[in-house]
Amino acid sequence: MPGTCVIGLQWGDEAKGKIVDLLTRDHDIVVRYQGGANAGHTVVAGDEVYKLSLLPSGVLTSGVTCVIAGGVVINPAKAIEELDELASRNVKDSDNLLLSDRAHVIFPWHFAEDRSMDRNTSDGENIGTTGRGIGPCYRDKVGRSFAVRLGDMYRDTFANQVRHNVAEKNRLLAAMLPADEFEALDAEAIIKQYGAYAERLRPYVADTTEYLLSAAESGKRILFEGAQGALLDVDHGTYPFVTSSNSSGVGISNGSGVPGRYIDKVIGIVKAYTTRVGGGPFPTEQDNEIGQRIRDQGNEYGTVTKRPRRCGWLDAVAIRYTSRLSGVDSICVMLLDVLSGLEELKICTAYEIDGKQSDRFPSHVDDIRKVVPVYESLPGWQEDLSGVRTLEDLPQAARDYLDRISELIGIPVETVSVGPDRCQTIPVGDGSAVAASL
Repeated sequence: MPGTCVIGLQWGDEAKGKIVDLLTRDHDIVVRYQGGANAGHTVVAGDEVYKLSLLPSGVLTSGVTCVIAGGVVINPAKAIEELDELASRNVKDSDNLLLSDRAHVIFPWHFAEDRSMDRNTSDGENIGTTGRGIGPCYRDKVGRSFAVRLGDMYRDTFANQVRHNVAEKNRLLAAMLPADEFEALDAEAIIKQYGAYAERLRPYVADTTEYLLSAAESGKRILFEGAQGALLDVDHGTYPFVTSSNSSGVGISNGSGVPGRYIDKVIGIVKAYTTRVGGGPFPTEQDNEIGQRIRDQGNEYGTVTKRPRRCGWLDAVAIRYTSRLSGVDSICVMLLDVLSGLEELKICTAYEIDGKQSDRFPSHVDDIRKVVPVYESLPGWQEDLSGVRTLEDLPQAARDYLDRISELIGIPVETVSVGPDRCQTIPVGDGSAVAASL
């Protein structure tokens, strides 16, 4: 059976968790393959609201194996916190969760480094990190000298690894911080603390690369759950205002270990508008009453950070780029209901840079800063969409808006979301992957 991947095509927060939750029941395995506990997702089922930042959304569905693959960086305390929260709400996870022994572990020195380092670019703009140790952990992973993988925590050498790292990190932090702010890390306390974490997580730890390869070869249905959004990809996004991993479709194989030949379908997730958290260029941003209205209507505040999100019109140029980058076959348009009540909607169809018009997304952040968006206006609608369940019952203006998005991006819309609940989902056409789950 085919492998399917769900990818956010903007700057994250596209409501991927809802689509993953709906698709999970039609798959045998759900895989989180990159990022860390900086990527919050919310799933609503009836009166129950689940907020997760590390565990895959699929953990809410019984009978499905959930995998945190080697491309993820793991905060053990956060994993345990989410497991305990789910257990307290009678979500049974102990038989369906696997944590990669190759995944790198976030330690107290990563949090300290995140706090101590200047997170601004040379021109003073904040990059926008969540401060959860993700970037420093990935930096150690690439640097290798101070990296600790989850599997290392079960080896006799683990205590010496920690002692070595703490000695070096204390020297580094002492040089980086003012004397009155520096607090030395205690190696023995960390060994004890993380040793307890390791024992708690021991039942879940496995060679997930081998597991997933065998599953793919045997025809298991695998759903790959992307975190954050493709415009935050460390290699192909709006660098340096990006995350520390490959959050576009190009990261699926290197994060999970599963070759692309086993991935049959890629579904792109977009909001009906655009949001961004933190610094970085945002061509269609509306720092005005329109942006505030979208923020209030869409409750655009971070699941993890609670930070208000920057809001603006849909950017078809950016989405066309990330769709191509991620090999997207179809898209799901989320939060369409948020736009109800606006007299006029706008879609950015091209960029003007230095007086020249282009439909290409620039590779350099300085050029993106220069962008003057070229807008196309469409009529809005006044109707409340939250109770709509079929495409035919949407107002004609809403249907025209969806059709124009599809035309501009060159990819069909297969699903529309008009609210957070599972039932507030509209399949479009016979090819909708979520239709069978509704």
